[in-house]
Amino acid sequence: MTKHPNIVFIITDQQRIDTIGALGCPWMDTPNLDRLVNEGTAFEQMYVTSPSCSPSRASLFSGTYPHTNGVFRNDERWVYSWVGLLKQSGYRTVNVGKMHTWPVEGAFGYDERHVTENKDRAHPNLPFYLDNWDKAFWARGVEKPTRVTQREMPDYAERLGCYVWDAPEDLHADNFVPEMACMWLDRYKGDEPFFLQIGIPGPHPPYDPTAEYLAKYEARDDLPEPIRYDFDTQPGPMRELRRQHLDNDHDAVVHLPDPTAEQMRLQRAHYYANVSMIDTQVGNILAALERRGVLDDTIIVFTSDHGDCLNDHGHSQKWNMFEPTVRVPAIVWGRGIPAMRRDELVALFDWGPTILEWAGLTPPAWMEAQSLNPLMAGEEQPRDRVFAEHANDAILTGTSYMTMIRRGDWKLVHFVDSSEGQLFDLATDPEERSNLWDDPAQAERKLSLIHDILRWRIESDKKTQGFRAELAGA
Repeated sequence: MTKHPNIVFIITDQQRIDTIGALGCPWMDTPNLDRLVNEGTAFEQMYVTSPSCSPSRASLFSGTYPHTNGVFRNDERWVYSWVGLLKQSGYRTVNVGKMHTWPVEGAFGYDERHVTENKDRAHPNLPFYLDNWDKAFWARGVEKPTRVTQREMPDYAERLGCYVWDAPEDLHADNFVPEMACMWLDRYKGDEPFFLQIGIPGPHPPYDPTAEYLAKYEARDDLPEPIRYDFDTQPGPMRELRRQHLDNDHDAVVHLPDPTAEQMRLQRAHYYANVSMIDTQVGNILAALERRGVLDDTIIVFTSDHGDCLNDHGHSQKWNMFEPTVRVPAIVWGRGIPAMRRDELVALFDWGPTILEWAGLTPPAWMEAQSLNPLMAGEEQPRDRVFAEHANDAILTGTSYMTMIRRGDWKLVHFVDSSEGQLFDLATDPEERSNLWDDPAQAERKLSLIHDILRWRIESDKKTQGFRAELAGA
């Protein structure tokens, strides 16, 4: 019997869909990710189930939506992870880098966790802990760059979160984490199959590439410009979110009401340069697998937990349902994976049952996620809609609950405590410039999509009865 494949699950943080050259982005320098796209399967319409870190990841690692697993924002307690099923089946399960669990270093099914979390945690409201990255800086006698050090710059307020990394290059989070994963691949002596989750902290802000990588983008004049339209036409919760960003330097990003075209171009140059740094490390991971002699027996997944607006629609970072936030790269490459593109609607948490099946396991019947393996076998996708939700957030203060549905080419965003909302026809308006929420011609369609949200919540509750029962028996 053939041994089950090794699985390397690379998750970046806050990576937009327009960041890989082979996926139609000629401004990007990403040769290693291009290889994975060209030789593997790329899902070009993958949507997150929540537009911020921990809710998205808790959903991913449980196969359930936030309203089922109870994680609506960062620092809410995780209750389940399917990684434990891999461990029970004989996999060596290892996390290097970010998973954004709570508790931060809880086991969650892993044999080993080597945690590095967000780049910048220097805020008095954030929980205190020391991760491996903090310890590495301490051991080297080097001060870690954070918003505390960056606020000392005279032009801090004009930078839009952009900095050139001025500490040792090997201590950059986007180098430190994957190189630690390569160290594990070089040193671990077991011969059982392994599940290695590599959580790379970038390109989450601050946008801080090294000078070498920034030079690849700094002078380019073909970087996409932000999507602009009249901000006053956005619903109240989105206007309040923008005020939040203008009033706070979240993650060392000072969001300006009217940045110049050059400021926004440089913001994207720094962001894309961070992605190119990550691309180099993907090549290093491939080389480490080859050194170990297991590259041909390994499946690699590359994806992200959500995207980043980068001033699209006047917004900073995430906490919204615009396409740059909710649509992410999704690539799988390796043993038995066909070379193809799929453009069906799929969800980030679909990786869970997909990975379990690679390990020879049957996903729990209560999982709301759906395996991607039938699509890779050439079958049609039965799902014709995807959902995302966000609630209880300290930054998204203008609404207590936000829900998105995309069905076919139509996207609707519903706010439980507002008569306003968003409705877009992505076929004719892919940049979401024209909000059709109040268009009388679309009243019936709007009502149909809202009814779909209601039906989804009812069906979800029934589907996940077994999940609640399993937790109660744990």
